Amino acid sequence: MPAFDPDADLSDDLALRLMADSFVTLYWRRSLLDEAAAWLRDHDYQVVVLDAGQWTAEADMHRDVASALDFPDYYGRNLDALNDCLRDVESFEYGSTRDATGLVIVFTDYDHFARAEPRAAHTVLNILADRARSAALFGHRIMALVHSNDPDIEFDPVGAMPVMWNDAEWFDASRHPD
Repeated sequence: MPAFDPDADLSDDLALRLMADSFVTLYWRRSLLDEAAAWLRDHDYQVVVLDAGQWTAEADMHRDVASALDFPDYYGRNLDALNDCLRDVESFEYGSTRDATGLVIVFTDYDHFARAEPRAAHTVLNILADRARSAALFGHRIMALVHSNDPDIEFDPVGAMPVMWNDAEWFDASRHPD
């Protein structure tokens, strides 16, 4: 998939809006996350949904990511190995297909994992941002959508870029209804 076409009307391109500032975007309202995932599916993105709400240890994350992205049996189930295997996903060796517009990894209830394993939770997002930036150089679109039940969750920058709220929930007031 080539980069976005600067001559095309991209005003309604959700993927471009999501990837413009960061390859990792936060969501609080599940309905907005579901709408984004549906839009991306409708535009031929491969959407992989992972329930991080059940992860109480880093090993849980490794198990589910490896299964969802069809990692090889020799996957080392540590953060360095995650980075290595995501590099292979980036180059279409497994876990993603060239037929798709791009790969979207959706984490639901990520705040649970972030509380249980804060260092690993941040590192996973950092690795994804790095791999997505590298993949973009070759026209492979990769992004992560991260749902949190905590409207105040914050992460240090990933991939040398901030983790930002989606455009509909960017203002604190939109995540704190009266």
